[in-house]
Amino acid sequence: MSKNSALDGQWTTDWDQAYSHRAQRMTSSIIRELLKYTQQPDVISFAGGMPAPEAFPIREVREACNYILKEMGPKALQYSPTEGYPPLKEYLAESMQKYGIPAVLGNILMTSGSQQALDLVGKVFINEGDAVVTGRPTYLGALQAWNMYGPRYFTVPLDDEGMQVDKLEDILKREKVKLIYVLPNFHNPAGVTLSLERRHQLIEIAAKYGVFIVEDDPYGELRYEGEDIIPIIALHKENTIYLSTFSKTLAPGIRLGWIVAPERVILKFVQAKQGADLHSGTFVQYVAADICNRGLLKRHVKYIRQMYHERRDMMLAAMEKYFPPGVTWTRPQGGLFLWVILPKHVDTEKLLQIALKEEKVAFVPGTAFYPAGDRSGLHCMRLNFSNAPLEMIEEGIKRLGKVMMREFG
Repeated sequence: MSKNSALDGQWTTDWDQAYSHRAQRMTSSIIRELLKYTQQPDVISFAGGMPAPEAFPIREVREACNYILKEMGPKALQYSPTEGYPPLKEYLAESMQKYGIPAVLGNILMTSGSQQALDLVGKVFINEGDAVVTGRPTYLGALQAWNMYGPRYFTVPLDDEGMQVDKLEDILKREKVKLIYVLPNFHNPAGVTLSLERRHQLIEIAAKYGVFIVEDDPYGELRYEGEDIIPIIALHKENTIYLSTFSKTLAPGIRLGWIVAPERVILKFVQAKQGADLHSGTFVQYVAADICNRGLLKRHVKYIRQMYHERRDMMLAAMEKYFPPGVTWTRPQGGLFLWVILPKHVDTEKLLQIALKEEKVAFVPGTAFYPAGDRSGLHCMRLNFSNAPLEMIEEGIKRLGKVMMREFG
C-alpha cells in the first residue's frame, strides 16, 4: 500500500499483492460460471448437479417451519452447539447404523453442506506440499476446497468398478500420502461405483501405509438398481473420514451436511468450524430434524428415487438413439451423473461453446474434474440427468447429438 499525499489522505492499494498465497490459488467453479447461461429459459442444461426443483418437499418444509416456530421458536432462532442439534444427530446415527457406519452422537459433526466438510478436511489435514490421492477424474468441489492449501495431487484412473486401487500402491511406495479421496457410490462425475472387492483392497493398502481415507458419500441413498455395498468406514473406522449431506435427498438450500470420524478428529474439525461459522444454522437443523423424525424424508427419498431412475433411463436411451458411433458412456446404478467419452481428438471445451451457441444445450467439459494442468479429460464430459424433465432430456440429448455429428461425426 502507498499513500498518495499526506494532505488528501487518499490511499491506493495493490490488491493482488495484498492477497494471501491461499487466496491467489482460488479459482471459480466452471459450473457456477455456466449458471449464467443455463438460467436462460431456452437453454437445456445437463451441467449442474442440481436436484429436480419440482420435487422439493415444499409443503413438508412449510409445515415443519410453522411447527418449529410455534413450539420451539426461541431455541430454534438462538445460537447452538458447534457439534450440531442432538435430535438430528440421533436420527443420523440411527440411519447410518443400518449401513454399518459406526455413528454415535460424539463422532458426528453437522456442517454447512458437505462442501464445508471438504474445506474442514483441507484446513485440518493438508499442509502445503502434502500428497493427496484422488480418482482420475474426481469431484471438482474437492479440488476447489483443497487447492488453496497447496497439496500435490496424485491421481488413479477409474473404470466401471470405480478407482483402480491396484495402481494405488505404486504411488504410496514413493510418496508419503496424507489422504486418499474416494466417492465410492455413483461417483461424481463418472457415475461408477467402487466394488466390494476393491473397497477391501483399498482399506488393506491404506492400513499398510497408514493413510487416511476420505469417503465422500452424497448420493448413497439414491440407488436405482443393484444392492447396497457396505461403506468403507464400516470396514476401516479408525482411519476413515465419512462425509454426507441433505443436499441431494432433502434440498440443497437447506445447506446441511455432516462428518463422521473418530472423536479426536471430530474435536479438531469442531475447532476449525468455530473459526468459520461457529455452528451450522440452528433453525434449519430443527426443521430437518422434524422432517426426518416424522418419516417424511424417507418417503421423499423413495419418491425421488423413482423420478431419477426414469430420468436416467431416458438419458441412456436417448444417447443410444442420437449419439454418433465412437462415443461411449457409463451406466450409473444411482446418483445424478454419467460420464461421456468422445474420440480423443475432440475438445469438449470448444464443443461446449458450439453447443450453447448453436443448439442451446449445456454440459460440463471433462477438464473441470482433473487437477490443474491435467488435460487428459479434454475429450470427456459430465451429464446430469436429475434436473431436467423427461421430454427435455430427450430433446437436449438430440441437440447434443446434432452438435457431435456436425463437429466430428
